[in-house]
Formats: sequence, structure tokens, C-alpha cells
Amino acid sequence: MKNKCKFVGIMFLCILIVCTLAVMAYEHTAGKTGAAGEMSDASDSAKNTDEADDMLTVVTSFYPMYIAALNIVDGVEGVRLENLSEPQTGCLHDFQLTPEDMKLLSTADVFVINGGGIESFMSDVAKAYPKLDVVEACEDVALLSDDESDSDHDHDHDADADSDHDHDHEADAESDSDHDHDHEADAESDSAHDHDHGDENAHAWMSVPRYRAMVQTIASRLAEKDAKHADEYYANAKAYDAKLAVLEEKINSIKSLTNGQNIIIFHEAYAYVADDFSMNACYLLDLDEERSVSAGEIKQVIGAIKDDSVSVILAEELYGKSMGDTVSRETDVHVVYIDPLNRGEYDKDSYLDGMEHNIELIKEAFTK
Repeated sequence: MKNKCKFVGIMFLCILIVCTLAVMAYEHTAGKTGAAGEMSDASDSAKNTDEADDMLTVVTSFYPMYIAALNIVDGVEGVRLENLSEPQTGCLHDFQLTPEDMKLLSTADVFVINGGGIESFMSDVAKAYPKLDVVEACEDVALLSDDESDSDHDHDHDADADSDHDHDHEADAESDSDHDHDHEADAESDSAHDHDHGDENAHAWMSVPRYRAMVQTIASRLAEKDAKHADEYYANAKAYDAKLAVLEEKINSIKSLTNGQNIIIFHEAYAYVADDFSMNACYLLDLDEERSVSAGEIKQVIGAIKDDSVSVILAEELYGKSMGDTVSRETDVHVVYIDPLNRGEYDKDSYLDGMEHNIELIKEAFTK
């Protein structure tokens, strides 16, 4: 009996020793695994940081710049493309930067803007981010001057409109001083609608050959910034340019219909359309969401239609429909509502599709 108890005690002791050794082995293995896991997490974190450092963040100011950049960076690895404004914002004449906008710009390596003064907030951007690489797409483009696009400042109806339309424009100018078409005064009194572009019309994306040049400028600057992907940027720009060239060929093919034709435009951007089609924009009434039209201006537009034998008006449907309907009731002029291509869906081909539709509408207007 005594031997049996001694045997049980020895067995219990052995089991205790084995369990103790097993626990120690487990803790040792777990410690090594934990350390390895921590090392792995640290490695993954470092890897993610390196990838973030390698990412090129390109921010564009508004829709037409975004579509150009979208085609240029298409398929290029390690490029993040963001647009500062919402896709339906339109032109940035009175755009105010928000804290969210400034936060987005703080992450940007490159900021692609149209230029020509349309991004009136750039002084704030330069002050906040003086080292930000800004690409001005129209820097190598011949912009139209306000004098060229603001053709109503050259159009004198005072002498001849009253006999045919019974509206004396000198009287209109006195009675309707807010919309005075004594044009030196108009340039000062209508400052709320001149968008502060200086002496330039910045809507160059509405000219296909100019937009082609802007695409090349963006591609060149991105290639300088991100040299390892330069060939891809240039290849994408070349492919997009080939599609834009087709649009330019279509414009040239119908110039026999449009060359020298007098037209009226209800959007400053359409001065570039007139230029592409070799048309003469003899009168501009620049309409936007803040623009109210006076009776005197309606009379002047009707006067210009007859005085200059105008058969076509180019207007934007969003802001020009009411004025277009008014003029259509009073005359037999053809009001064509074309897209200013300053807002839309984020689709690579949206500019191509929109401009092609504009071309077809203009062609149709001059073949009727």
C-alpha cells in the first residue's frame, strides 16, 4: 500500500512537470507569434505609407479640365484624380472655396486650372499653398479679348434702329441706365456681369483647336511632374487628340455654310464657337443665373437681328431659354441651344459627345 501511494505521488509530480513545461512552451510560442505579428503590421503600415507617397494626386478646378485630365491619366497606375467643384457647378466666375475644398487642395501634387482669370479664387490658393504645382491649361492658347467677344460694345443701333423698330436707343440708354449701351459706360456699369476676367475671355475650351492645345499642355506638365509615367501621359493625350481632330475636321467641313455669317450669342463662351466656324458674333448678351434682361435690351437684340441680317442666335438653354423664346416670338430668327460644356457627367467622352452634338445643331441651323 505504501509503495502504491509513493507511485501515485511520483506520477502526479510528473504530470505537473509536463503541464508546467507545456504552458511555458505555449507562452514562448505565443510571444514569438505576437512579435512577428507586430513586425508584420509595422511592415504593412510602412508599405502603405510608401504607396501613399508614390501616389500622384491631381486636382482639377472644374468640369472641362477634369474631362481633359481624365483622358490623359486614364489607366496610369498610381494617379488619383479629383475635381474641386461639383460636376454641375458650371463656370467658376463666383465660386467660393469651402474648407473641404482647401482640405482637398492640401493633398494635391498638381492643380490643373483653366486659367485666364476664370478661377478667381487662385490668390487664396497661392497664399495657402505657395508650393502647389499649378498647371494653367490655356497658358499657351491665344485667348479672345473681351472686345472681340463682347461684340455688342461695337454695335451701334442708335442711328438706324429707330426708323425700323421704333426704339430710339439713345432714349433707351437714358431711361435704362443699368443696361446702358453707350458702351464705354456699359463696361463700367455692367461690372456685375463681366466676371472679372480682365481683358480676356477665358472660355477657351469651347474652341476645339484651343482645347486640343490645352490637353497637350496638361499632358506635358504631368509628364514633367511624374517622369516615370511620361510615355503613358503622352500616349493618352495623343489618342484623345486624334478624337478631337475629328471634331475639328467636322467643323471645317461645314464652314462653307457658316463663313462670314452674322450671329448673336447669349453666352460669352460662344464667341469661341463663332471663331471656330468663322462666323461674326455681331452682338453679345451674356446671360447667367443673376442676369435680368431689360426691355431696352430686348429691343436692341431685335434691332441687331434686322440691322445685321441675323438668322441664327446661339444660346444656352439653362439661362437663355426665356430670352430665346421672347426673340423667337418677335422675329423669324432660329435660336440654337448649344451646350457650353462646363458641366455634365464624369465620362471620358462627354466633351466629344457634347461638342459633336453642338456641331450638328449648328449645321442644321444653317441648312434650313
